Amino acid sequence: MIRFFLLQNRQGKTRLSKWYVPPPSGSGGGGGGTNGASGSSGIEAEKARIEAEIHRMVTARDKKYTNFIEYNNYKIIYRRYAGLFFTIAVDVQDNELSFLETIHLFVELLDAYFSNVCELDIVFNFNKVYTILDEFMLAGEMEETSKREILDRVKQLEKME
Repeated sequence: MIRFFLLQNRQGKTRLSKWYVPPPSGSGGGGGGTNGASGSSGIEAEKARIEAEIHRMVTARDKKYTNFIEYNNYKIIYRRYAGLFFTIAVDVQDNELSFLETIHLFVELLDAYFSNVCELDIVFNFNKVYTILDEFMLAGEMEETSKREILDRVKQLEKME
């Protein structure tokens, strides 16, 4: 199962962040309180910390190594396209190659939708990128693998707007 999906540039700026499972609390404060707002900001801070740590690991990694890293209770699978790092965190027992193909399919979807996608397309059309991702993945699992089907659904949603 996919835990989260990140798209970051070389400078460490997160351009897309989709969490399907909340991060484990780093402070060990396990939950049971009624502090809704501070609990939410704690989760957001933990997400930001994990995203920064993953970016440091991925960018510092030599190209001669594989695109798979074991990190905490996750397996990080990443791929670099131009100046962007596409990263998926999955369960440790999941198949790395299938998720590497998942990243590639997502990039192909973006490329087909934006016709030669670049970072600016993602920045200025982030809502469309999230729509494409939501049509592609649902609740941490791949929902559809057909590029034509996904892009047709996105175009159908655009007509409804």
